[in-house]
Amino acid sequence: MRRNKTARGQRGLAALFLLTALSLSVEANAQAGREKAAQCFTCHGADGIAKTPDAPNLAGQNEAYLVKAINDYKSGARKHEIMAMMTRNLSAAEIGQLAAYYSRIEIVVKVP
Repeated sequence: MRRNKTARGQRGLAALFLLTALSLSVEANAQAGREKAAQCFTCHGADGIAKTPDAPNLAGQNEAYLVKAINDYKSGARKHEIMAMMTRNLSAAEIGQLAAYYSRIEIVVKVP
């Protein structure tokens, strides 16, 4: 019986370490995305709120959606001359970092 409690405790501790490492990895990914996103700030803003009328807001957007959208611009499945040029040389890791950054921006809504 004691052996089962010890094994259970060790599994719980291992899970805690894994979750902590994963959380740190996600935050590092978002920070790397912020650095990479500097080239996006002109249109999409550092805060993810568009600075030009034809650019979408990216703040708080679903991460998987952003990855797909960026990949679609890169492959030509979505057409936009500037986005095609901006995404052309992005690696899969960089796309993930950009998506992580913009998806983690929190939007605060104030009701009038």
